[in-house]
Amino acid sequence: MDVLQKEIDEVYATHPTAHEALDNGIVEQHQQFVRSLTDIQIIVIMGFFSFFSKEKKETLDKGLSKTKESVFSKIARAVAGKSKVDDEVLDNLEEVLITSDVGVETTLNIIKRIEKRAAADKYVNTQELNHILRDEIAALLTENNSDDVADFDVPIKKKPYVMMVVGVNGVGKTTTIGKLAYQFKKAGKSVYLGAADTFRAAAVEQLMIWGERVGVPVVKQKMGADPASVAFDTLSSAVANNADVVIIDTAGRLHNKVGLMNELTKIKNVMKKVVPNAPDEVLLVLDGSTGQNAFEQAKQFTLATEVTAMAITKLDGTAKGGVVIGISDQFKIPVKYIGLGEGMEDLQVFRKNEFVDSLFGENA
Repeated sequence: MDVLQKEIDEVYATHPTAHEALDNGIVEQHQQFVRSLTDIQIIVIMGFFSFFSKEKKETLDKGLSKTKESVFSKIARAVAGKSKVDDEVLDNLEEVLITSDVGVETTLNIIKRIEKRAAADKYVNTQELNHILRDEIAALLTENNSDDVADFDVPIKKKPYVMMVVGVNGVGKTTTIGKLAYQFKKAGKSVYLGAADTFRAAAVEQLMIWGERVGVPVVKQKMGADPASVAFDTLSSAVANNADVVIIDTAGRLHNKVGLMNELTKIKNVMKKVVPNAPDEVLLVLDGSTGQNAFEQAKQFTLATEVTAMAITKLDGTAKGGVVIGISDQFKIPVKYIGLGEGMEDLQVFRKNEFVDSLFGENA
């Protein structure tokens, strides 16, 4: 992605009218610009702008519609009868964000940013509030170790890329793994799944169904088997078959933090015997519809193991989508994927600007 951005920057530096041509589509005025581009530059620009397709944006808008309606109606009440953003409006806005599951600390951070902006601009119209919220929340998310990934891809420096997926039962963990396998396979990667949640028969069966559905191998053992042993077998098979990606499902028990920590540490240590430095990613799956409970789960799992990325699911059926903003801000761990529906294509990579735009854009 860095190489791509560098190439785009180079195009813009060489052709100052590029932004205008692309933004406004004024083809006649920029024929000279288009003719002067090399084929590679054209491919680079088209590729960059097609990363987030119209269909994906529509899925995102639809998935966040309940949250958007809830937030918008609350903001409308917060600014009712007011023409400028004053202390009372900010107090009301604080309540709106907290009740939208953004979280107290993150809300105070956002309010502080808006106060600073209002002080700098001297006068801020209440009609501008959505724009300001969108700008400030996007800026906040940018600071939180959350570089947007281009799409469903993994580094190809070494194979296989190993993902260990953690999360409590019922958050959509196994479904997320199935959808990730589908997306990676669609992107041309060979994928292996490991059914290391050996405590629930349903978890193994569900993963087997997803494996058949997507067309990827699933490594399993009998019920009650040692999860670390399943992980070892999965990585061994993946290495022998030169697989690109390995995704390991783990048990979703949280009743005993020490037990969970020990189990996940054992799985990690055993995987390292096959693939040094594995896992490359520990993905925590959270149910966005649980609001503040998702915060608590994130807290528990980050204490139990080193979480490097998060997936937040079930955002389509809830008005609690604000939880994504709060979790990203509070834990400084990138939200990498969001679940916006039941379909295979309804798991998306998380893009800060598109997310905030869908939440606060006028016509989103």
